[in-house]
Amino acid sequence: MPQRMLFGPGPSDVAPSVLEAMARPVVGHLDPAFVGLLDEIGSMLRTVFRTANPVTFAVSGTGSAGMEMALVNLLEPGDRAVIGVAGVFGERLAEIARRCGAQADTVSVEWGRAVDPQQIADALASGGPAKLVAIVHAETSTGVRQPVEEIARIAHEAGALVVVDAVTSLAGIEVDVDRWGIDVCYSGTQKCLSVPPGLGPITFSPRAMDAIGARTTPVHSWYLDVGLITKYWGAERVYHHTAPISMLYALHEGLRLVLDEGLEQRWDRHETLGAELHARLTAMGFELLAAEGFRLPQLTTAALPGGADEKGLRGRLLDEHGIEVGGGLGAFAGRAWRIGLMGESCLPAKLDRLTSAIGSVLGSA
Repeated sequence: MPQRMLFGPGPSDVAPSVLEAMARPVVGHLDPAFVGLLDEIGSMLRTVFRTANPVTFAVSGTGSAGMEMALVNLLEPGDRAVIGVAGVFGERLAEIARRCGAQADTVSVEWGRAVDPQQIADALASGGPAKLVAIVHAETSTGVRQPVEEIARIAHEAGALVVVDAVTSLAGIEVDVDRWGIDVCYSGTQKCLSVPPGLGPITFSPRAMDAIGARTTPVHSWYLDVGLITKYWGAERVYHHTAPISMLYALHEGLRLVLDEGLEQRWDRHETLGAELHARLTAMGFELLAAEGFRLPQLTTAALPGGADEKGLRGRLLDEHGIEVGGGLGAFAGRAWRIGLMGESCLPAKLDRLTSAIGSVLGSA
């Protein structure tokens, strides 16, 4: 495979030590040494999620598996879910809720905008009791940061559980599960954690686990049934499935790097370099498509200047400079790039390389 610099919506660049971790000898998934590693991963994830939840682990699957796990465990047929939809991944939450047999009432906003917490309050006040409210914290398709803390407060006041997609936010911007009152929060390894794709870190609050325990129907997925999986990740160590051992080595090392740097320092790094990227893109004639005040530092949606050929220029970045950026989705398709500065890709020298290459292809277009 060619050597690339990854500035798309994911995956991000992976640190050499994470790749080296994946080359360690494979042991059995019930080996005492590996079981000890699982305990360390759970503890490290609790620190990164900022939670004391005992049920905190990594799903054997990508962030989308975490999304599905959150909803299939909480929702039963006939339950009502209120879902904020501000892009592709909010739409995906609603689709999964419907497949659970739930009534999925969506609160939709224009692409590039944030959901107004009052819209959530209004939806909760009408249509009957809601089992949960779900929102994507960092919407990867639009580059918008959603006001999760206020939405969570409103949801709890209405007696609803809170599910948050932190796939693109965890370890890139502030995520505080316990202080914000999030009941289920899931992420993915390939974004700001800078680990290859393949695992979905997730945490369940005691309140969420009580709701799952009160179900009157079985969880619709055997593989993603949290009650079964926690018997493997917990003290019992009951076989459920063969864990992806080498990927868990990688996650352990990736989490070590995050914690060695410090969460606040890592958030600051993303905020600083993200703001610098926004300034440089604007100076080159790009239009930032996320609403001011809600822009993500680690994922930027930007319309190319002068109706430039986004696909052709994106291809030149890859072919001539070995740099990957993402194309726009949905309402932004055909006119915008999605540029990720996440984890190992979010470094000053790499930002310089990226913007220099963008200037080069634009200047010769």
